Formats: sequence, structure tokens, C-alpha cells
Amino acid sequence: MTSSVSRRNLVAMGLAAPFMPAATPPKQLKISLMSKFMQFLEIPAMAEETARLGYDGIDLCVRPGGHVLPERAPQDLPKAVEIIRKNGLAVEMITSSIVDERSPHAREVLKTASELGIHHYRWGGFSYKPGIGIPEQLDALKPRVKALASLNREYNMCAIYHTHSGPNLVGASIWDIWMLVKDEDTNSVAINFDIGHATVEGGLGGWEHSARLALPVSRGIAFKDFRWEKDKNGKWDAAWCRLGEGMVNFKKYLPMVKAAHFAGPVQLHFEYPLGGADQGARQITIPQQQVFDEIGKGLKTLRALFAEYQL
Repeated sequence: MTSSVSRRNLVAMGLAAPFMPAATPPKQLKISLMSKFMQFLEIPAMAEETARLGYDGIDLCVRPGGHVLPERAPQDLPKAVEIIRKNGLAVEMITSSIVDERSPHAREVLKTASELGIHHYRWGGFSYKPGIGIPEQLDALKPRVKALASLNREYNMCAIYHTHSGPNLVGASIWDIWMLVKDEDTNSVAINFDIGHATVEGGLGGWEHSARLALPVSRGIAFKDFRWEKDKNGKWDAAWCRLGEGMVNFKKYLPMVKAAHFAGPVQLHFEYPLGGADQGARQITIPQQQVFDEIGKGLKTLRALFAEYQL
């Protein structure tokens, strides 16, 4: 006598494992080059060279002195994005001069970017004033952040505040910008966490606390490296250098990025001397190929690190 037993019954008896869909592979992070470092090229040549070097995208500067001027965003941003995308590159974000909702041309820039399918932009520029308590100044900034979040929701945009290092800069300590965004919708206002600057501010253990605090509310991350050096006057200062040749502990940081399930725009920066390209110069003092070589080496280093940690 034969009998037929359904798979459902076998599962119920514990004799067969229930069907489980295959795990979705983690999304590979795209690496973008900030266009500041190729500002000596017009947009077509910049896009072509960035694609040739192997980048996934461009973080396009839409700010005074950038490839696209804010007041010209409705006319020039669509043309620039079309050229970049025709070279097989993504535009996941733009770098803007927007500080709050009152910034010049904020609405034009956000509306145009959103219509182009770009939903992240770099935001920032708050500074502390001497003689006024920090808690009071942060309280005064909260309504400005809330108003910007409201504007961003109107255009389906997310502002990511870039963290720098240095005196009187809101966000250098990380906890302060965290306080400003933590109670807001982080799909509207969030952090663009720069591990290089965070290490300058907290080289021993502070950067780890900063990363733990910031990554859950970060929708963008930026990469650069530095080391402490003495200048010609014997003063210690942070000197930017090639990725992997400085003090940033990428091998400790990248597992934190992975654990945070980060999935936003990634930007690679080159702040060490490159004949003016590091400063966004229109005219540089070294051969262009030397700049291209450095920008290519940095990408290879970061890709190798990403591959090691499956990012």
C-alpha cells in the first residue's frame, strides 16, 4: 500500500525544511568622485575621464565656482547630468551651497535635482559664534534644520550634512550635528560622515564613538586620509595624504559601515597637494595625467578595501 504525504505535512512533522527564498545579495556601494577635483576640465571631458578611471559616478558640484552654478541649475544641471549619464556614470548626489531653506536658489536647485532623479545633496556650513553657549546655539539651529527638512520633503530630497574638522565648526565633534538631526526624518536631513575629518578630531578612540553615533543617521559617507606632520615652523598640523598611507583605520571602520547596513552615496576625496586640483582650481600647475594617476590610485585602494569587507 502506498501513501502520499504532502510537503506541508512533512514540514509540520519536522522532516523537511520549509522553503526559504534565496537571500538578497547586499547592494554593492557605488563610489563617486567629487567633481571639485576635476574642475580644470569642462563637464564632457570630466565625465569621460572619470568613467575611464573606473568610477561609478560623480558627486557634481552645484555651487558658486562649481561645474554648475546654483542660479543656472534649471538650465545647466539637466545638460550636465545627461552628459555624465551618457558616459555610464551615476549621479547619486550633488554638492550644494545650501545651508538652510533661505539659501539663495535652494528651491530651484532642489526641484531640478529631484526631477532628474537625484535625491541626495550635500548640505552644511553652520558655525559657532564666540561668546555664546553651545547649547543655546544648537537650540537656535534646530528650527532651521526642521524648516529645511520640510522643504526637502516637498521635493523628495535628503540633505546630508558634511562633517569637517576644525575650530567653531558645527559637526566637527559629530555629537552636535547628531543632536540636530536625530529627531528629524533622516530621509530628509541626515549626516554625510567624513571618516578623515572624524579621525582628525578623535584620532585615538573618539572617531569610533563618532562613527557609532553617526552611521545610523548617515545617508552619505566620504573617504580621505591624513597624518600629523610638522610644518616649516615646527607646528603640528593635519596633512592630507593618499588613501591608506595615513592614520585613518579603514580596517576597523569598514566593518562598522557594513554593520550599519549603509546604502547611500560614497564620495572619494583628494585633499593632498595636486597642483591646485585638490582645491578645485580651474588652472592646475602639474600635468593633468599626474592628477588622473592619483585619482585612479585612490579608487583602486578603496575598491580593494571594499572588496575585503564585501561592501
